Amino acid sequence: MKKIFLTFLLSVAVLFQAVAQQDPLTSQYMFNTLTYNPGIAGTSGMICATALNRQQWIGFKGAPSTTIFNVSAPFAPFKIKSGVGLTIASDNVGFDKDINLTLAYSYLMDVGAGKLGIGLNLGMLNKTLDPTWIIPSGESHTPASGDPLIPENKESYVAFDAGLGLYYKTDKYYAGFSVTHINQPSIKYSKGLTYVSRHFYLTGGYTLQLPNPSLELLPSVLVLSDGKAYQFTATSLLRYNKKAWGGVSFRAGDAIIAIAGIELFNGVRIGYSYDFTITGMSKNSNGTHEFMVNYCFDLNRGKSPMRYKSIRFL
Repeated sequence: MKKIFLTFLLSVAVLFQAVAQQDPLTSQYMFNTLTYNPGIAGTSGMICATALNRQQWIGFKGAPSTTIFNVSAPFAPFKIKSGVGLTIASDNVGFDKDINLTLAYSYLMDVGAGKLGIGLNLGMLNKTLDPTWIIPSGESHTPASGDPLIPENKESYVAFDAGLGLYYKTDKYYAGFSVTHINQPSIKYSKGLTYVSRHFYLTGGYTLQLPNPSLELLPSVLVLSDGKAYQFTATSLLRYNKKAWGGVSFRAGDAIIAIAGIELFNGVRIGYSYDFTITGMSKNSNGTHEFMVNYCFDLNRGKSPMRYKSIRFL
């Protein structure tokens, strides 16, 4: 099974080399799975909360800025094994200021040596366009008011949003597939109609015990696509004593990423990543900073467990 899973990771790396940025990016995606896959809700058996802030391309005016909060918990109505979750995401890029609020539900079942979550999320997407146009003088330059497709003033629109996801985990590995914006929400501005495309996510990871019992290697991948272009990220983390981790990621055609994190004595996990941009954007920015805080606890035990067996962390 180990060889089969590593072959899967390698195959994904070969197949998906094209690059595109679609939904908000996060370098520490292993802590942020609920945002794009509702199937993970409740699979850890604990209540887990994560807050993440990402400041992309520091020094570049109008650069992406993303803040995400999510929380999930196991849930068993009528003795049906389930999970529930909530995600609030704010994403600002240039003139666009978007807020996404989603509720997630997953149906959990035991499959083989692991647990499978079949998830659905429903919510709202608020897209706001707040432009500041600077039009050079001269007859060759058309102001926004003269263009039939470009809104001239601030506009906001709220649309229904939905997604689906499958998530499977064991003590040693996990894999997930999900679709966000499955209904392709339509956004109606005063000067036209636009749609939010479906986005497809494929993720997987493995926990490899090294000869030193205190060390584990945690390889993982994330592939996302809007059906037209693809983005591939591969990560390798080294974890010490299940309390501290560090490593690198490679986002094809975009960045090399350094990641580090530590679990404090109270069970709170803090992570940081820095993206070294490898595109032409590097000449105009000081890279990307991402901060993460995560905490999981079991109500039955009243505290965060001391040991973890999966790369999935959450």
